[in-house]
Amino acid sequence: MTARTMVGVDVGGTFTDLFYFDADTGQFQTGKVPSNRGDEAVGFLEGLRQFGAVANLGSIVHGTTVGTNALLERKGARVGLITTPGFRDALEMRRRDRRHTWGLTGDFIPVVERDMRVEVAERTLADGSIRTAIDPEEVRTVAARLRDAGAQALAIVFVNSYANPANEQAALAAAMAVWPNGNIACSSQILPEIREFERSSTTALNAYLQPVVGSYLAKLDEALASDGFAGKFHIVQSNGGVMSTATARRLPVRTALSGPAAGVIAAAAIASAAGFPDVITGDLGGTSFDVSLVVGGNTALAAQTTIDFGLVVRTPMIEITTIGAGGGSIAKVDAGGLLQVGPESAGSRPGPVCYAGGNTRPTLTDANVVLGRINAERPIGGKLKRLDVEAASEAIRIHVADPLGLGVMQAAEAIVRVANGRMAGAIRLVSIERGHDPSRFAAVPFGGGGALHAGALIKECGLKAALVPRYPGVTSALGCVIADIRHDQVQTVNLSLEGMDADALAARMASEALASVQVVEEAGLPVTGIDVRFEFDMHYVGQTHTVSVPVPVALENGRVALSEAIVRTAFEAAYQSSFSRLLPGIPARIVNLRTAAIGRRPAFDLKALAPVAGTGSATLRETRPVWFDGAWHETAIYTRLDLPVGTRIAGPAVLEQPDATTVIDPGLIARVDDYGNVIVERAV
Repeated sequence: MTARTMVGVDVGGTFTDLFYFDADTGQFQTGKVPSNRGDEAVGFLEGLRQFGAVANLGSIVHGTTVGTNALLERKGARVGLITTPGFRDALEMRRRDRRHTWGLTGDFIPVVERDMRVEVAERTLADGSIRTAIDPEEVRTVAARLRDAGAQALAIVFVNSYANPANEQAALAAAMAVWPNGNIACSSQILPEIREFERSSTTALNAYLQPVVGSYLAKLDEALASDGFAGKFHIVQSNGGVMSTATARRLPVRTALSGPAAGVIAAAAIASAAGFPDVITGDLGGTSFDVSLVVGGNTALAAQTTIDFGLVVRTPMIEITTIGAGGGSIAKVDAGGLLQVGPESAGSRPGPVCYAGGNTRPTLTDANVVLGRINAERPIGGKLKRLDVEAASEAIRIHVADPLGLGVMQAAEAIVRVANGRMAGAIRLVSIERGHDPSRFAAVPFGGGGALHAGALIKECGLKAALVPRYPGVTSALGCVIADIRHDQVQTVNLSLEGMDADALAARMASEALASVQVVEEAGLPVTGIDVRFEFDMHYVGQTHTVSVPVPVALENGRVALSEAIVRTAFEAAYQSSFSRLLPGIPARIVNLRTAAIGRRPAFDLKALAPVAGTGSATLRETRPVWFDGAWHETAIYTRLDLPVGTRIAGPAVLEQPDATTVIDPGLIARVDDYGNVIVERAV
């Protein structure tokens, strides 16, 4: 192996997926091993060793859900917060939203408890002038008090620090004198943007994750070092780009939804190459189903995301909707006699009942095993010799069939249908409810279990087709390999468009761009070039909402050429596109400047994944009974990776491979395209 060998690693709740690629030879390998929840470094190394000596790898790019899980499970660090007088409760007040509209008491507890939020005398005005400077001794005193109260991380958020960070930076310097670790930051380092709640929330959540993500990455670094790894180790960001581990330790909030983002990047690239620019991706893992919309081959980026109620992160993220419906989702009959699937999951430990890990409650995977859709004799991941069909059947009988008065097979099918319904609901949420016609879109199901439900998604949502990647179980790991290096920065500028000083703003843009480019260059991964993109958040005077305005200017020789006319034209085009009208006569304002530097990774030829061309016929491996629509059907079983390009297969059929299983329902037909993807469509 050489410096140009790289491995993408996606650690999920059940499996760790890997994709190895040698840029010199074009050779690749895939891997899948069970995740070791609680000590992920064990599964991480076990997977890497499949490709030879870890010491010989050039780079490793990792998609992780550690940050997301810590937020969802509220298992972050104890955080202290220092803020401006009167703003101690900004995290609790949020935007005056409530989990439950009616009632006299709230049920939301922010990640920073109230007794860990303290105020110090300071006041920076909105115009950037300082009315009250901080007292360094007061800051040191309260920081020491928070440290002694058990705070593992410290966040400093002053109300108008976006306009002038001097007070915040002075407070940071004072607090660092008494703070025992590096888990300390101020909001102007994390999000120098107007609106105090979003800035407070993002900074607090970043502090909440710093010890957790830092400890996790330290364990991985130590494990890799023990195997002699001396290459580059990088992390996938929520925006679909890649960052260094140093940046990830400093800005761990940008790792939220990291793993699913890598999958969306790969799915979008695969689908666009195959001629499907409009797709809905669906990543079905062990614990969740993650859905994202891709239009015209472009992923959708959101400036702000709510991970859970009240946990607002304002940093660019690929728009992903997540529901608790994965292969490990537990099926149960609730007190009202209704069948529920998820959100509780068996995870990788103990796992589904059929894994014989000690779980006794049935999961979606158990239902698919009992229905014959998953081959019990050939489980994915390679760790288990055989899945325990009998135990899965008994669990379904006890917990679902008997309470509902059904047979075991009818109960197993009911579990799958409920799960399909939940997945279809998530797809409708990102398509129909946003004005998109599902019949224009193809589903791209991936993850360990996504391809099992490809046919159901077509039928339930009215999609035109499903495109199953050649290696669906390791799509997120592939995304880690092909994702570009990206760094985003934001800065509030608060300028009137009319009479703006274009040269001063252009100089500011150039400064932000050069800083972003430097971060990309320091990542140390090979790139073919670095693109810089600028975007303004703008609105008409009197409005509170903003529109995102791409600005068609470039960084050339360290300079940006800008004019008021360029900005006005871009704003009116963006506003017209969003609201189908303009507001003539009302002045406009530029609120924020957003800058993104994108290091383009060397192109990955997706045709390298394709099998050889064939005659259109496939070699049948065997047949077995599989349950569809209330009855057994004798079903053709094929080895998916042996199917040549051009193969056509009518359902019912099951395509098996080491990392996933694809089910072709009755009434559907599948074909293998030039990239080795399986395209599932309705039979004409």
